[in-house]
Amino acid sequence: MKRRSLLKGMALLPALPLFGHAPLSLAQAIASSVTPLDKPHDDWRALLTPEAYAVLFDEDTEAPGSSPLNKEKRDGTYLCAACYLPLFASQDKYESGTGWPSFTQPIAGHMGTKRDFKLFFPRTEYHCARCGGHQGHVFDDGPKPRGERWCNNGVALRFIPEGEALPELRS
Repeated sequence: MKRRSLLKGMALLPALPLFGHAPLSLAQAIASSVTPLDKPHDDWRALLTPEAYAVLFDEDTEAPGSSPLNKEKRDGTYLCAACYLPLFASQDKYESGTGWPSFTQPIAGHMGTKRDFKLFFPRTEYHCARCGGHQGHVFDDGPKPRGERWCNNGVALRFIPEGEALPELRS
């Protein structure tokens, strides 16, 4: 099933409860503040490394500890590696010890969620609300006060240090 078909169908679904509050479903996030892109996956393939494409559009997972973003400590913004939508602020990054870049929260309205049963138990998967690119999973074992760990594939992100201009959004 193509992601755009899934997005259209998800517009009819209610948001799934997550950690005591209702997150945006992918369709709701798109409707709230972000204009979704209708771009064929093959067009993204030409703009991304094979590893980034596999994570973002085939929902693969990079090896733990493989991302240089694990050690990134500078102030700045983390963007979707495909469409360049800002997803996380550096002040929300923390060391989770999992081997993947982790955040306490995303930028509001820039992520959508869905249930994932690939490991036989339900997890909450999240995607960029603009291009639908898979970023990672959110868990309820993060630091207070929110208690959330947004565990992200580093290859699905691009870091822009504070003081540098953010690139234009890709279409």
